[in-house]
Amino acid sequence: MEKVESLVATLSGWVWGPPMLILLIGTGLYLSFILRGIQFRAFVHAFKLIWHKEHAGDGDISHFAALMTALAATVGIGNIVGVATAISLGGPGAVFWMWVSGLVGMATKYSEAVLAVKYREKGPHGMRGGPMYYLAKGANLPKLGWIFAFFTALATFGIGNMTQANAVAKIFESTFDIEPWITGTVLMLLTGLVILGGIKSIARFSSYLVPFMIVGYISAAVLVLALNAPAIPDAIALIFNHAFSPIAASGGFAGAAVAAAIRFGIARGVFSNESGLGSAPIAAAAARTQDPVKQALVSMTQTFIDTLVVCSMTALVILTSKSWLLGVPASELTSASFGETLGLPGVVVVAVATCLFAYSTLIGWNYYGEKAIEYIAGARAIMPYRVVFVCIVIVGATTKLEFVWNFSDLMNGMMAIPNLIGLLILSKVIKQETDRYFKEKK
Repeated sequence: MEKVESLVATLSGWVWGPPMLILLIGTGLYLSFILRGIQFRAFVHAFKLIWHKEHAGDGDISHFAALMTALAATVGIGNIVGVATAISLGGPGAVFWMWVSGLVGMATKYSEAVLAVKYREKGPHGMRGGPMYYLAKGANLPKLGWIFAFFTALATFGIGNMTQANAVAKIFESTFDIEPWITGTVLMLLTGLVILGGIKSIARFSSYLVPFMIVGYISAAVLVLALNAPAIPDAIALIFNHAFSPIAASGGFAGAAVAAAIRFGIARGVFSNESGLGSAPIAAAAARTQDPVKQALVSMTQTFIDTLVVCSMTALVILTSKSWLLGVPASELTSASFGETLGLPGVVVVAVATCLFAYSTLIGWNYYGEKAIEYIAGARAIMPYRVVFVCIVIVGATTKLEFVWNFSDLMNGMMAIPNLIGLLILSKVIKQETDRYFKEKK
């Protein structure tokens, strides 16, 4: 097992080396340029569309429900443990690069959703779409579409399953002294209850849970920051200063080079907001709409909410505390930071938020995996996939954290490569659809 863990860690390091970071950020910058800063000029309009209901057009769920399903998958432990891991390994400067990944990632997420809705098709279990369809039908690269679907099906067990279960098990063990296998078993049963109902059940569940959990977590973070207001300017200064200069070791913090800040900031940012991975457009394809651009604008807000709002709150809470300098493990760092200011209630808030975030991500990513496995093996494979997905939850709860994260990073990278290729090939189509929409809107 040690050899496997070492191999996965090595491959993950290769995949998330400079070429991947350049491809991710470069694609986002290129799309931002040809779309004339869509994430900035259409920002307000995009948020207004979240509440817009379309009764005509194909699709299974509303714009709002599609957004909540995607947010269910993205607002997970990446927003709690992922941010803590980025700071632990890359220093405060990693937060800056996480923001960069979010800002340029908004254009990437928009582009993914345009193509997902444009090239989607009706299936026996509702609408189906995503990179595998726009790679096959739009870019005429069916083999690359199959590769994307294959790695998505595998990635589901990492980013969407084991990392989530592992984080909940660890924090429940440290906070409430509950054995990981018990947490894993309960989480496994609760996951099975929702996913058996398919996309409409998942969307209905997400529409109720996601707004509640995001508002609750942000409210607790705002309270901590209000009580630590004098420390906020120093925290922000640390973020910007060490985005471009290394930070020395101090206390229990090992120090970090600029390269580490860039790598872990972008990698954890992408892990959290999933821009460029090609996962979220699978949910966008289920939206009831006649125009690909409308759902794409709504999908774009997902990255903003996830990274520029939720992740930023976590980062500032950590950096206004002293825990990150004391060598506290990444799995417990956010909890310890909240606890410094709020005491036991702060620790409990993080434990509950971790559970809700992770549970919602399990539900959302199961849907992504279903669509990927359906593309590969047909509708008959969906139910066996659900059974395996549910069973893997307990494996994640009782597995080493380092292996789980390295496996997730590796699979995320292998998903991103074919998806980004598709976006670049079809960038002209994205621009044409965007120009048409805004011309008609005038």
